Amino acid sequence: MRHFGHIAPEVRQRLFHQEPCEFSADSPGRLLAAALGATLYSPATRPRLADDIVKQTGRGVVSMVLCLEDSIGDEDVAEGEENLVRQFTDLAARPVTGLPLLFIRVRTPEQIPDLVRRLGPAVRLLSGFVLPKFTEERGMPFLEALASAEAHSGRRLFAMPVLESPELLYRESRVETLEGISRAVDKYRERVLALRLGVTDFCSSYGLRRAPDMTAYDVQIVASVIADVVNMLGRADGTGFTVTGPVWEYFRVQERMFKPQLRRSPFLEGQAEELREALIEHSMDGLLREITLDHANGLLGKTCIHPSHVLPVHALSVVSHEEFSDAQDILRPERGGGGVLRSQYTNKMNEVKPHRAWAERTLLRAEVFGVANEDIGFVELLAAGIPA
Repeated sequence: MRHFGHIAPEVRQRLFHQEPCEFSADSPGRLLAAALGATLYSPATRPRLADDIVKQTGRGVVSMVLCLEDSIGDEDVAEGEENLVRQFTDLAARPVTGLPLLFIRVRTPEQIPDLVRRLGPAVRLLSGFVLPKFTEERGMPFLEALASAEAHSGRRLFAMPVLESPELLYRESRVETLEGISRAVDKYRERVLALRLGVTDFCSSYGLRRAPDMTAYDVQIVASVIADVVNMLGRADGTGFTVTGPVWEYFRVQERMFKPQLRRSPFLEGQAEELREALIEHSMDGLLREITLDHANGLLGKTCIHPSHVLPVHALSVVSHEEFSDAQDILRPERGGGGVLRSQYTNKMNEVKPHRAWAERTLLRAEVFGVANEDIGFVELLAAGIPA
């Protein structure tokens, strides 16, 4: 699979200076963590789940979570498990290639070995499990169950813990909770693909819900948690993990209170005013702003609950030609001793040592999402990715 692989090769050639690389479920974990992109969630009870997965594959989705937790009722768990086994078996029998990375969001540790056993040969389609309300105390049994299931199945399985517990939100317990989470995930570092933020649960602890024209970063109590998670678990010194962006809850705005936040000029330059209006109508201007803030705050990838959110996440993850140029300059072997240089775009200072970690992350993102041509921006990437 590859990002933007659903776009015709000749279109990709026009859009990209460096096209996104191909990868598979067997690629190195570091590459897969960066490549997750927009992780689309779906209830495990959907009766045509196998068809849905194939359909979303054709629309550019590269990672999906099939949920047995909050998205279904308590009374539907057994049915959801049975449906997952049926749908995986169906999918495994189809001659389809390039399927997304598939994860199951479970409720209890016991579900992990049980589902792996029940999937049988179809387990080859499974990339891992999403672990809810993760703390050291609650999370270790999940990680131990995953390690055991992996050993018995012979299939590499990743964990994606969800950081969403009240202990993480409350100031008096936050640091201790983060330290415990750090110990747990460090012990299973090779199996932890990424850490996911459960911002909806954070908001629920205070009876909050952000409006469609506000981002997670406008809710200060949520923004403070994101900052502390990145501070302790997302460091670029080799100890950190990929931390993914929070879910965007909205599909369409019925009534708008604030002025749209999506600038008109990039769309006029690309003669795509209709696309801009459609994005605003469907509340995508807030999503685009939040994705940009995700990146600025050290997050990569995003939890998505609607297919329309996938393309904006991927389009804004593509590395610009200017970023790529700066990163390459910073990492040139002859620059190993440090120093300061003017960017090739002559609009900024590149300081070799302080910007090295940024440059390394940028080139990893460039590998999986590609590098846009000089005259290509996110508007062109959005427009090209929309199905005809």
